[in-house]
Amino acid sequence: MEPSNETKFSKFLLLGFSEEPGMQPLIFGLFLSMYLITVFGNLLIILAISTDPNLHTPMYFFLANLSFVDICFTSTTVPKMLVNIRTQSKVITYAGCITQIYFLILFAVMDVFLLSVMAYDRFVAICHPLHYTIIVNPRLCGLLVLVSWIMCVLHSLLQSLMMLRLSFCTHLHIPHFFCELNQMLQLACSDTFLNNVVMYLAAVLLAGGPFIGILYSYSKIVSSICGISSAQGKCKAFSTCASHLSVVSLFYCTMLGVYLSSAATQSSRSSATASVMYTVVTPMLNPFIYSLRNKDMKRALKAFFGKETLTWPIVIRLKKCL
Repeated sequence: MEPSNETKFSKFLLLGFSEEPGMQPLIFGLFLSMYLITVFGNLLIILAISTDPNLHTPMYFFLANLSFVDICFTSTTVPKMLVNIRTQSKVITYAGCITQIYFLILFAVMDVFLLSVMAYDRFVAICHPLHYTIIVNPRLCGLLVLVSWIMCVLHSLLQSLMMLRLSFCTHLHIPHFFCELNQMLQLACSDTFLNNVVMYLAAVLLAGGPFIGILYSYSKIVSSICGISSAQGKCKAFSTCASHLSVVSLFYCTMLGVYLSSAATQSSRSSATASVMYTVVTPMLNPFIYSLRNKDMKRALKAFFGKETLTWPIVIRLKKCL
C-alpha cells in the first residue's frame, strides 16, 4: 500500500487514562468540572480587567491575554476527550489530530511567550520604575503580543506541515487523551529524523530561550529588591511579582516534571496522566493565583460582582417609575 493511501484512510484511537467502563463517569465528571472552572475563572479575570479602569495597565493587559490563551489551550484537548467519553468512542480523524496538534502547539508556546513578556514587564517596573511608563508603553505592549502571536502561528504551521509529510499505518493507538506531537512521531511509518530535529530545536529556542529571559529578569528583580532599605518597600516590591512568579514556577515545574517522569518510567500512560498538570491543572489554577495573591484583582472582582448585584434593584426602581 502506498504511504499516501495509508495516511488518507488512517484513523487514530485516543486511549485516554483508563479503558475500564466503571472509571469513565468519574473521569468525565472530573475533567468537566476542571474545564468549567478553567473557562469561568479565566473569563472572570478578563471581564474584571476590561471593566475596571484601574487595571488598564500593561501588567493586566498581558494577564488578560494569558487568561484568553489558557481558555483556548484547555479547549483544544478537554472537549474532544469529553465527547469521546460521552459517545463511548475513542476515534479521532487524521485531520482532527493534525488540527489538535496545531492549536496545542500554538497556545502552549504563546503561554511561554506571555510569561516571558510579563517577566520583562515586572523587571522594568521594579528595576526602572521612573522610566516604566516610557519604556512599557501601549504601543510596545501591543507590538510584543502581536509579534508573539505571529511567531507562534508560524511555528505551529511549520510543525503541522512537517507532520503532513509523514505516512501512518491504519488503526493507530495513541496512549494519550490528545494528539501529542512526540507520540505521533513515534507512530509514523516513515522517517522522522527531520521532524525530531525541528521539534527539539524549537523546544530549545522557543521554550528554553524565554525561560532564560525569565531567570535573568528575576535575578535582576531580586538584586533590586535586596537593595531596598526598608522592609515595607521590599514586601511591596515582591508582592507586585509574586503572582506571576507562582504561575511561572507552576507552569515550568509541571512541564519539566512531565518530561522527567516520562523519561524515567518510559510509560506512555504515565506521561498522559502527568501531562494533565500543565494542560489542564495549571490553566485552572492561574485565576486563583492571581485573584488570591493580588489585591487589585480582589478589588476588581468585588467591584464586578457588586455592579452585577446592584443592577437588579436599579432596574426594579426604573420599572416602578415607568
